[in-house]
Amino acid sequence: MFFDDVELPEDALIGDEGAGWQQVTAELAFERSGPERIYSSIVLLDTWLAHLRANQRAIQRAGGTVDDAAVALAGRLVAQLATLRSMSVAVTARLAAGESPATEAALVKDLGTEFEQFVPAALTDQLGAGDAPVPPELQRTLAYVTHFAPTFSLRGGTREVLRGMIARGLGLR
Repeated sequence: MFFDDVELPEDALIGDEGAGWQQVTAELAFERSGPERIYSSIVLLDTWLAHLRANQRAIQRAGGTVDDAAVALAGRLVAQLATLRSMSVAVTARLAAGESPATEAALVKDLGTEFEQFVPAALTDQLGAGDAPVPPELQRTLAYVTHFAPTFSLRGGTREVLRGMIARGLGLR
């Protein structure tokens, strides 16, 4: 059976006739730029930040020096997260205004995926470089997020596809 042979009632139309591609790209923009795309590893970041705060306070009470590398990493990750969230909200605002920011959504997804996959790798390195014991909850969370981090790039399009869209959107291809 071919779909050309199927008669549908007038009220079965979703959106505007002839605007199917625009609808699909808008849906993909929503999917690619949503804040949930940057929050997959947030539980790990939050757990590590709590550990870092407690550990730094204990070090200071004991008269030791603060781990500058860990503090710098925390600042970097929080700054990246805040920036990605702002980008996601900006794309959502454009979508709500009826625009189709496909390139911007692909950029949020690509950078968000990079961030999500960087968090467990960076925290593994940081925790491995320190002398402080790692709490079991943090170890479990790190193991869980590390296990699933490779799949983050598959949702909403692979990074290669996204980068092709970004290049096309910027007129580079």
